[in-house]
Amino acid sequence: MARRAAGPPFDCERLTLARRLRGLRKNQLAQRVGTTPKAIGQYEAGVHRPPDATLARLAIALGVPVEFFRPGRSPVSMDGAHFRSLRSTSQIERDQALAYGRIATDVVAALEHAVDFPAVDLPEYSVPPDEIAGSGPVEAAKVTRKALLGEPGPVAHVVRLLEAHGVIVLVLPDAAERVDAFSVGIHPRPMVFFNPAKGDYWRNRFDGAHELGHLVMHADAEPGERIVEDQANRFAAEFLMPEEGISEQLPGTADWDRLAELKRVWGVSMAALLYRSRTLGIMKENAYRNAMSTMSARGWRRQEPGGVRALERPTMLTRAVELVGAAGTDRDRLAESARVTRADLDLLVPPR
Repeated sequence: MARRAAGPPFDCERLTLARRLRGLRKNQLAQRVGTTPKAIGQYEAGVHRPPDATLARLAIALGVPVEFFRPGRSPVSMDGAHFRSLRSTSQIERDQALAYGRIATDVVAALEHAVDFPAVDLPEYSVPPDEIAGSGPVEAAKVTRKALLGEPGPVAHVVRLLEAHGVIVLVLPDAAERVDAFSVGIHPRPMVFFNPAKGDYWRNRFDGAHELGHLVMHADAEPGERIVEDQANRFAAEFLMPEEGISEQLPGTADWDRLAELKRVWGVSMAALLYRSRTLGIMKENAYRNAMSTMSARGWRRQEPGGVRALERPTMLTRAVELVGAAGTDRDRLAESARVTRADLDLLVPPR
């Protein structure tokens, strides 16, 4: 066993966290600090402690104070995060997004000492991860609507609904713009992350319902499986467009005026409405294919008609930061308490 060098306490996992926050590979970090990828790997594995001079260079290269590497509370595992597609993003991009999620848990922990967040009261409705065509996702959505909404009709604000039931909702920093929305059902608070780069109000709402489906159905499911993702899509469709409320309103043909009105009322895209009409057996396959071809020809697959709406934005953490600020704990003190940099705090919870 190698003897550890004397010096300030050092937590090897905090070095890994900082490297992933900056979206760097080990060889890239090694080049920046004048060492080898093997040495970085040994530091992160806890085999060796970096010499003080190297530790200082690591801190500069990663944009964190040396104190960032000191041991703190036990890290929260993000292993169960559900990403929309594991093939569309690289491991380094997913690691970076999860690193932001990891420091978000520290911010929330620091805030919970002073702020009473809403209790987490999402229903649990486990759906087997190998269920391909069963009714599980639809039933789960019905149970969730009853628990969270208690009434039929459109969902007024998906993000606000998630926050009201104890879910931490955050917008990914621009550095992680290639990562789609994802969720992780960690203790004590589940988290949902959105990607603002998509800039689509209707897609953003569907993403929120999709991630809610994961939190309700997939506590033990393996993330990234196609069947599991399809289940979350079916959950979102029933949650946002419940058969009982929308089936009589959906057209059997491409009635664009009617679809535009339903889009406004239900807060979902015309493409989602067409697909819902097809899956409910209201629109025949040929009519659906013709409608989608028309949308492609008119450029509506990239941007549908109906104007641009501002994305639904989370406000719970922003308000919590403002409350502790009014009580005397400004952002600098909060960042210090959470053991994150002020810059990273502002990225996760932008001042307004």
